[in-house]
Amino acid sequence: MKEQIGQTIVVRASGHLFDRQRRYPMWEATTTQLKNWIENLHIGGVILLGASAAELSLRVQQLQGWAKNPLLIAADIEEGVGQRFEGATWFPPPMAIAQIAKNNLPLAEKYAREMGAITAQEALAVGINWILAPVVDVNNNPYNPVINVRAFGESPEVVSKLATAFIQGTQPYPILTAAKHFPGHGDTATDSHLALPVLPHSDSRLQAVELPPFAAAIAAGVDSVMTAHLLIPVWDAQYPATVSEAILTGKLRQQLGFDKLIVTDALIMGGIAQYADPGELAVLAIAAGADIILMPPDPEVAIEAVYDAVQSGRISQERIELSLQRIAQAKSKVSHSPTSDFLSQLAQPVAEAAVEGILTESMRCNLPANVPSVTSSSHDKGRNLIFVPELLKSDFISLNAPAVTIPAQFGYELQLIELNNLLAADNDPRPTLLQIFWRGNPFRGTLELTSEATTFIKTLLNSGKLTGLLIYGSKYILDWYKELIPTDLPWIFSYGQMPAAQESSCQAIFGSPKSTDTDLQNFV
Repeated sequence: MKEQIGQTIVVRASGHLFDRQRRYPMWEATTTQLKNWIENLHIGGVILLGASAAELSLRVQQLQGWAKNPLLIAADIEEGVGQRFEGATWFPPPMAIAQIAKNNLPLAEKYAREMGAITAQEALAVGINWILAPVVDVNNNPYNPVINVRAFGESPEVVSKLATAFIQGTQPYPILTAAKHFPGHGDTATDSHLALPVLPHSDSRLQAVELPPFAAAIAAGVDSVMTAHLLIPVWDAQYPATVSEAILTGKLRQQLGFDKLIVTDALIMGGIAQYADPGELAVLAIAAGADIILMPPDPEVAIEAVYDAVQSGRISQERIELSLQRIAQAKSKVSHSPTSDFLSQLAQPVAEAAVEGILTESMRCNLPANVPSVTSSSHDKGRNLIFVPELLKSDFISLNAPAVTIPAQFGYELQLIELNNLLAADNDPRPTLLQIFWRGNPFRGTLELTSEATTFIKTLLNSGKLTGLLIYGSKYILDWYKELIPTDLPWIFSYGQMPAAQESSCQAIFGSPKSTDTDLQNFV
């Protein structure tokens, strides 16, 4: 029985091969732990983060080699495999496609299908068989700190159409998808990684806004649904959605007719971890209708607690067997090993063209003139002021990032500042190109900038020193500052933050040709 219960557990691990490479040791098992959990606890799957795509393929072979039953290999690759694993294709966030849908819905649906297909192909190439996407939350709260640009839009109609297109794009491939976060995390200003959000809406509002995208995803054949750590008093005033039988069984199973995998969001998240102890959370989730427990703090504790609940009659044997049937059915659909020629399937021209198309079609800008060059003499150098929330977590910025190298060609010297280091950028008289990277992300807690950062940006906008402005990430940042931007100031907004977004944006604002590898080497 314990071996069977182990199949309901998915643990977190690094995509890197060596323990010293782990980015988040508090959540990622050591190699010894992981091997023990797979061989002796018979866990059902692993969710991976970090590594190059090439290294990941070796990691997956290692993990599958330890397993008696083939593993589900999952990843949060909402923006393509390259979002988490270097070398593969990194797409702009889904809200970029929603921006395209405002003017051309068929084109947006085409891009969503291409995004799904390319993500599926590249995931399978490196051994991932469970895409934890699409996000089908309706982001109708501009202050949402965690969903934000991860959503396919702000209306249930657009989210439904684009999420459906993404799912359709994956369907020619032997891979699983996941609609998340049920029953809808878009209208919160609280990050469930940190605390439990409350969704205070009426049943009629939830039925009209939050549920339709999930219904559309189910109709499109989505393979799994991930829960949200939310309290929804009108449906269940006691239990958060992840552990609510009224929501998982009553709403998702019975009302929406979903009969495939239900997976919890990570049980290490603050929004649910504070509700009960780890063993009890696993029991409550299974009892509520979940089939897979994602990232319990200790898988052995979770297995023992569920086993004890079955022995005591709190959870029936039939309930466990039903989940095992769903898990086995899902595993029978997917591929369990990387492809031998995986490198030839990553970041292909068709994928790069799709990324460039989405970036171009979703870009917002005002370009009354190009940003001027300031290379006439050494003392006339300009300043390339790049603003990031946390430098050590900003993997999109490096010495050879286009946001650094392209402005350097025009005489703008790099000054990189963090949210908490604004004083270093004060009282500089040089002509300034301002680049702001800011979007909703887990664990940030808020989308809003601090009052000090807001004052700093407003002062710069009024200083007359700015020669250009680039904003990457959340459209809400642009919306909040747009009225303050001088009408004659060139500016560009891009939903993407990755190097491809930086390159297309900087090229556009400088009116520069596409950089070559030689160009980049000259300015590193």
